[in-house]
Amino acid sequence: MSKVNWGILSTAKIGREKVIPALQKASNCRVQAIASRNESRASEVASELDIPEHFGSYEALLNCDTVDAIYIPLPNHLHVDWSIRCLKAGKHVLCEKPIGMNAWEAEKLRNTAKKFPDLKIMEGFMYRHHPQWQHAKKLVDENVIGSLQTIHTMFTYYKDDPDNIRNKPEMGGGGMMDIGCYAISVARFLFDREPRRLTASVRYDPTFEIDRLTSAILDFGQGTATFTCSTQASHQQSVEIYGTDALLEIEIPFNPPWNAPTHIYQHTNEGTEDISFDPCNQFTIQGEKFAQAILEDEPVPTPLSDAVANMKAIDAVFESGEKNKWIDLNID
Repeated sequence: MSKVNWGILSTAKIGREKVIPALQKASNCRVQAIASRNESRASEVASELDIPEHFGSYEALLNCDTVDAIYIPLPNHLHVDWSIRCLKAGKHVLCEKPIGMNAWEAEKLRNTAKKFPDLKIMEGFMYRHHPQWQHAKKLVDENVIGSLQTIHTMFTYYKDDPDNIRNKPEMGGGGMMDIGCYAISVARFLFDREPRRLTASVRYDPTFEIDRLTSAILDFGQGTATFTCSTQASHQQSVEIYGTDALLEIEIPFNPPWNAPTHIYQHTNEGTEDISFDPCNQFTIQGEKFAQAILEDEPVPTPLSDAVANMKAIDAVFESGEKNKWIDLNID
């Protein structure tokens, strides 16, 4: 087998507009089928995106013999249940972030996945695969910026549509699950360890009952990370990485354009260096790396243990906001 045949579980926007076109450009991937609970909708999207097969139920996709791996862009509250169903159907799984609604769900998925050692499963934090983040990680690990001291992340947008799933708490809506999870993931990725403790302020929308503004401090022992995320603030995304010798500024950290160069600015006392990266699609790279793990029977780039640890930190943010105190984390 030289290519992995993908099935797409739902006609969600991120799949239609970003992930499916990206997978179709991957050298070792083929988008074979798509499913919707509405067969006419599945047929329509399959025709638009040149997908050979379509199904009017998710179960039919899981039973399709021509599909090797499933991509899950479902709402957050369905991630774990359908990931487990995919594993039981003998399919590899790439599931959108966050992996579940809480750490307990994530642990349940990890424990279930252990029963299927021949199948690959990964949380889809696509940003980690972009060359700009691989380079930033290298600069930190090789002490090019000196000793890592602190990381500051901003990720905000404004969306008050009551019908949007981001404003539905029962479906895993809210800022932390949608965008705050990136800030925690980035800090853990760069420090290459888990936070010892954290404290957070969490403000909720009185109508939607979702977290609309969260700010937090994560203590990693050797340094800290701070972030603010909001679903009701002007649009912004930025990451600043402070070392003892230099500051790294990631221009567009999470949603960089696939058709234009991206930049890291390295600031020192001597001036600013513009480190540029050729256009690339981080979703394509993610798909290729996951497919390679399947084809070569290698470990996936990001194991489920990472997803579980990220969910534990998210849970602690909510607990801190509720109790108004520092929360100690004991993450293996």
